[in-house]
This record gives sequence, C-alpha cells and structure tokens, in this order.
Amino acid sequence: MDSQQFWSDADRHLVRYGSSFVPRIIKRAKGSYVYDQDGTAILDFTSGQMSAVLGHGHPDIVATVARSVDTLDHLYSGMLSEPVVTLATTLSATLPPSLSRTLLLTTGAESNEAAIKMAKLYTGRYEVVSFDRSWHGMTSGAASATFSAGRRGYGPPMPGNLTLPTPNAYRSPFRNADGSHDWLTELEYGFAMVDAQSSGSLAACLVEPILSSGGIIELPEGYLRRLSELCSERGMLLILDEAQTGVGRTGTMYAFERDGVTPDLLTLSKTLGAGLPVAAVVTSDEIESRCHERGFLFFTTHVSDPLAAAVAVTVLDVVAREGLVARAAQLGERLSARLLDLQDRYEEVGDVRGRGLLQGLELVTDKESRTPADSTGARVTAECLERGLHMNIVQLPGMGGIFRIAPPLTVTDDELESGLDILDASLKSVLTR
Repeated sequence: MDSQQFWSDADRHLVRYGSSFVPRIIKRAKGSYVYDQDGTAILDFTSGQMSAVLGHGHPDIVATVARSVDTLDHLYSGMLSEPVVTLATTLSATLPPSLSRTLLLTTGAESNEAAIKMAKLYTGRYEVVSFDRSWHGMTSGAASATFSAGRRGYGPPMPGNLTLPTPNAYRSPFRNADGSHDWLTELEYGFAMVDAQSSGSLAACLVEPILSSGGIIELPEGYLRRLSELCSERGMLLILDEAQTGVGRTGTMYAFERDGVTPDLLTLSKTLGAGLPVAAVVTSDEIESRCHERGFLFFTTHVSDPLAAAVAVTVLDVVAREGLVARAAQLGERLSARLLDLQDRYEEVGDVRGRGLLQGLELVTDKESRTPADSTGARVTAECLERGLHMNIVQLPGMGGIFRIAPPLTVTDDELESGLDILDASLKSVLTR
C-alpha cells in the first residue's frame, strides 16, 4: 500500500481517539528505534506508549511470546496455570512484605478500576480522591478519577470523586517566605477542602508518584509520607498508580521506595509488560481476605491469562539479570545533567523535573513570565522527528510545551547522548528562527 492510500484509508475508516497521529507510517521496531516506511530510523524517547522498558523486540520477550502462543496463551478465567502463580510469587519478592497478593489483568485502566472497587468494598465507602491533573484511565471508574482531560460531554462521572491540588513546584501558588514550594501547606489545604466536600464516605486516595500525563510532576520528597498519614487518619486506603514509574523506571524498582511508604494497593501496567498488555493490582492479605469475604468480583475475559503472566515474569527476570534499575539511576543522572544544561542555555527552557529515565522539560515563552509555550513545543517536536528523534509533548491545553522523556532502560550511552544532541539542535533551530 502506498502512503497516499494508507492515509486516505486511515482518514476514512479509523476513529480518532486523541491527538493527531505522527505523520509517519511505522513498519517495524527494534531496540531503541522504530523505522518508518522508508526505512528511516527514529530514536524512540517515549518507549512506545511509555511502556517498552526493554526496548522493542527484546529477544527474551520474543522467545517468551512465541513459546506461550505455541503452548499456553489463554484460558477460561476460572483456570490457573504455572506462569500466573510464578508471577505472583516473583512480584511479591520485589515488594514490601505486606504487598503479597496479586490480581493479573491487562491494562492500566483495568488495574485502577479493580483497585478502586477493592478499596470501596473493603472500606464500605465510595469517595475517591485524586489530583486535579491526574490521569488513571479511560474506563468509568478510572476516568472519574482522571481530572486532567476527558471530563466534558459524557454526562455525570461516578459519584464521590474529589480532588487534591497537584503539587507542581514550578507553578504552585503555595510558597514559603524564601519563595520555595510550600507543599505541606498545599497538601493540608487540599485535605481541608476534601473534608469540606466529603459526605463522610472517604474510601481511597489514588495518585501517581510522578504525574506523567499531568506534565511530569514529581511529588516532593516527604509528600507521600504525609499523604499516607492523612489517609490513615480518615480510614482511607492509599492506592499508588505506578503504571509508568514501576519496574525500575525512576532508578528504584518502585518510585514509592524513595519515600519509605508502602501503599495499601499498588497498580502496575505499562512497564510490567514492557510494551505488551499486562497489568496487575497488588495488595495485602488483610485487604484481599475482606474483599473476598464480601464477594469481590472482577471476572474478566483475560484475568490470569498465562501469556500475560509469562511476559511479566520475563520482564522481571531481565530487569534483575541486567541490573536495569541501577542502570536507570545512572543514566537518569546523565539525562538530568544534559537537560539542566539546556535550561541554563535557553531562555525558553523553564523547568526540568523527574527521576531516572522519566523526566520532563517544560518550554515557556520566557523564564520570568513562565507563560506556557504550546506552539513552540509542537515545532520542536516536529523538528526532532525530522532529525530522527520521537519526542512526546503532553497533549493537554496549556501543557503543550512539556516534553515527557522516557527512553527504554536498555538505551545505550551513545543512543541517549544522540537523542539529547538532536533535542539540543532542534531547540536551537526552532528558537533562533
């Protein structure tokens, strides 16, 4: 099929579900690169949809998928296979002792949906708190806890969804006398507002340790600990959505490890499948037992699928064997240094934030006004693509100048430097026109 026919058929037959498509027809992918219809190599600084932590076509994943499809890929949901139990056991060994029970699913939205249902059933309450720039999925419960986009035109969301102010150190109005971010006052103010709005039925708080679609907003150190305390005081469960931060991405196996806080429920997806549809909810014996006693139901077509389990086990094995958690921390320091250098040299680079191999760069019109530079972000993105680098900007109003940078954990030193060189050259080209 020629490219003109391809785009004609796409325009005629595909449902448009978000931002416009990248103007390249992708034919294959390998390692840190995707290749278009002309064979042009494009360095993938988004790991697919922020997921392919082992790069594209990792030989261990290829072998696992081939073996599983040939022998055991899908079962009746009431049947169990060895890969599912192996995954639950292996996953538990990477987590604090209280997180010992796993529900294997397929997507991040689905895992958040299940966690929300468990929290409601366990507590007997229905109110869920999340950030006002949150993104937790597109299914009804997860979408109701998503406030960054997609709320208008669909009718009422699930009742009982309340918000906390997102602790954006770069833009928050909450400031100490020295101008630094007063996140503690912001959090206490947020919970005072939650208490005022609550009907007395607070069940859970669902947050990401680093908000990705919200603009790579990293929770300040100490924030999670205080959040956990505020939840405990109200009898709420703390659910951490580590779809993008889990499995080594931030330089620790899980992002919550930095703060020494253990959630009541942990949701994993994207990185657990390294680009394939795998997700999980992990919780404690106590929560699982009470939910089971109360008739917890999440009987889906692909729950406990052996193919998904086998892939996740392989991902965990490769991450451990190749030391990719430490590698992400090491490369993250190099990435951060290069991005901070760009911030020093370009007036339009307003902020750099994030951890490990999940970092963000925010473009503004100038450092003093901090006015978002959506159109500049779009031009830089296009320039990067033309030079052979796929970059992702947050596709939300007022946040189009925030780059999400998340190369695979297997990216080589040279590939990382090459991508950053292209970003530098693209910024220079666009900003000096």
